[in-house]
Amino acid sequence: MSLESVKAHFKQWNRENDVMEFETSSATVEEAAETIGVMPAQIAKTLSFRGPEDKDILIVAAGDAKIDNKKFRQFTGIKARMLKPDEVLEQTGHVVGGVCPFGLANEMDVYLDISMKRFENLFPACGSTNSAIKLTPGELFHYSSAKEWVDVCKGWEEEYADKMVVANTD
Repeated sequence: MSLESVKAHFKQWNRENDVMEFETSSATVEEAAETIGVMPAQIAKTLSFRGPEDKDILIVAAGDAKIDNKKFRQFTGIKARMLKPDEVLEQTGHVVGGVCPFGLANEMDVYLDISMKRFENLFPACGSTNSAIKLTPGELFHYSSAKEWVDVCKGWEEEYADKMVVANTD
């Protein structure tokens, strides 16, 4: 059902046929990168957190980025606490390994981390552990109805800070 909800989501832009389905798993960043044939950093991973006032939020980040607890607290005002797998499924309608900001079961605020701005193309999952779609950062922002670009990750900046792509991000 989850893959179908994502395809239905993309149908409004005639992009449902752009959803790729694979014979192999794309459930982890490494598996997705190998399956698609891109760098792991280009995989747009969607992380689910308990947000302010117990409203769950999604943070989409580059595959090589890690949540920076200090930055997360500065942004949200609370400690980073990831949802448990059953909570993720309940809130998003997607299983862990296929979580994405599209075709969600419940309305959730979506934020995109700036770690993804350095790439012309990103590959988020599409609701299953063997699917993805190729999007520009700007398309990802648009199709996910993201609230804003945020800076809540670490581990990627040093190598790429001077190479960030700024086109197609709004």
